[in-house]
Amino acid sequence: MPAGLGAAWALLAAAFLAALLLHRAQARRPGGGGDSNGGGTASGLFQDLIRYGKTKSGGGQRPAWLRRFQVPKRWFTHFYVVSVLWNGFLLIELFQAKFLGAARPPWIQRLHSAFGRDLQNQNTDREHVSALLVLLLLWLHSFRRLAECLCTSVFSNGVIHIVQYCFGLGYYIVLGATVLWQVPINVSRGKESSMQICWYHIIGIVVYVWASLHQHRCLVILANLRKSKSGKVISLSHSIPFGDWFERVSCPHYFAELLIYVSMAITFGLDNVTWWFVVTYVLFNQALAAVLCHEFYQKKFTSYPKHRKAFIPFVF
Repeated sequence: MPAGLGAAWALLAAAFLAALLLHRAQARRPGGGGDSNGGGTASGLFQDLIRYGKTKSGGGQRPAWLRRFQVPKRWFTHFYVVSVLWNGFLLIELFQAKFLGAARPPWIQRLHSAFGRDLQNQNTDREHVSALLVLLLLWLHSFRRLAECLCTSVFSNGVIHIVQYCFGLGYYIVLGATVLWQVPINVSRGKESSMQICWYHIIGIVVYVWASLHQHRCLVILANLRKSKSGKVISLSHSIPFGDWFERVSCPHYFAELLIYVSMAITFGLDNVTWWFVVTYVLFNQALAAVLCHEFYQKKFTSYPKHRKAFIPFVF
């Protein structure tokens, strides 16, 4: 049932919006500051669950029982390994169903019957092409991020909560399944298949490439802050980044992530309600992370540029 799937993504988006609003409320309290070691056990646990990497307080300031549930931030790499493997598998399955008329494995059919769409309609062929392209874009995005984690990014000794880690592993599995479930399971079976490219496919891909290039540039800028001109890592400390979209926002790579998901919504034809709920989730998830990073920069650097927004240029 696509409506139920969309409702699940909407609920997840609402949860991150609530977390963002709660954090802002805590930060405005006198002496609150949003630190993970302040405001009592409940507040400390909440802050520990939403923060990661540099935005967490120093390890010595956090209670020992909280530190038992942390893993290295560099384990982010595992998210993209899972995504490349899982969404690559789904991409092959969808390609075979579209062009070879192959039946999907029984377990996928059962899940599809429970959460996806079983009936065809007049736009089935275009929907299948759209889903195929979105899965391809998602796989390419995951592959690029994996390559950047392995070859570009310089991870410090930052940590993430084990709940965040498990959530990240499951996220890309559910995300790929969400794309697959937008297409009726019996599409193109026994029919001649064609590749119907529409205007929104082209626009979506152009926006995707544009946002991906900027995200990569911003990640290279962050990595170069810790490297010498020869490419050798010389520091794990944090510095103020400059260049590209960093001139407008503190976290342009998060803004680019949002644009990448918007590009997929365009590729779906702009009318896929379920995917717009996914975009809404990404909006609030990345906004929360950007606010935490923005606060970190402002507190650490007295010379931090005043004109920079946290997430969206000129807006937020």
